[in-house]
Amino acid sequence: MPGPSRVLVGGTLLLACALWARAAGSATLRFLRDDTEVGRVDVAALERRCPTEVVTVDDPLYEGRHRYRACPLREVLKLGLGGNATALGGHDVLFRALDGYVKPVPGSRVTEDGAYVAFADADRAAGFAPLGRKGIDPGPFYLVWTKPSQRDTNTYPWPYQLEAIEVTDLTRRFPHTVPRDVAHDSAAWAGFDIFRDECLACHAINGEGGKVGPDLNIPQSVVEYRPIEQIKAYIRNPATFRYGNMPPHEYLTARDLDALIAYFQLMKTQKHDPGGAR
Repeated sequence: MPGPSRVLVGGTLLLACALWARAAGSATLRFLRDDTEVGRVDVAALERRCPTEVVTVDDPLYEGRHRYRACPLREVLKLGLGGNATALGGHDVLFRALDGYVKPVPGSRVTEDGAYVAFADADRAAGFAPLGRKGIDPGPFYLVWTKPSQRDTNTYPWPYQLEAIEVTDLTRRFPHTVPRDVAHDSAAWAGFDIFRDECLACHAINGEGGKVGPDLNIPQSVVEYRPIEQIKAYIRNPATFRYGNMPPHEYLTARDLDALIAYFQLMKTQKHDPGGAR
């Protein structure tokens, strides 16, 4: 189901995996263009080559004010991708995390003032304070935003445990999530736009997208084994069904939910299973 920002999942196991990866020397931010790696920057290089700042953030994930040692996202993109970050305006940018979370963002948004890549708490000797009740370590990199208008996690992504930034065209990168043979002003296409912005960070369609939650189309579509009204109610407030990791989506309108269902209904007729029957 959709999610405005990644929730805390995996608890102790996820933290252990992140710490193991860092101990193995992979505390590096990778940069890709259309799935091809074009650069890498580690923390030491970031501090040496980027104008490091101490930024104060009203952090919606920590639910309080924090100070971070960080570099402007624009400068980080220059280091990893080369060229002028403003040229990303016509592209999609994917923020990838260690746990499989992948958040797509319009290129024009990531070039806004106020975006920073944090690599440590400013008030700690090293690293970050544990995040949430499960004590997640958000390192090695954490995307934060400094302006009050950028605290809305439905619009601005706050991915932690960031390990890669990819520049791509989302419809080319995940072609089997795109509805075929329908008009761009159809309800199914509107649902695709909602899925892309709200769901793809954690969920896949036809094996393409996020890996935090289940695939919503293969082997069966969610609309093939759950009643439609139940799906809508679950998306709105999953905690009324069960306690888990999916956040509520009360900001989605009835029209948004209808469009999302129309997209799921269409995609159940356009399945592509890269794994096939096992």
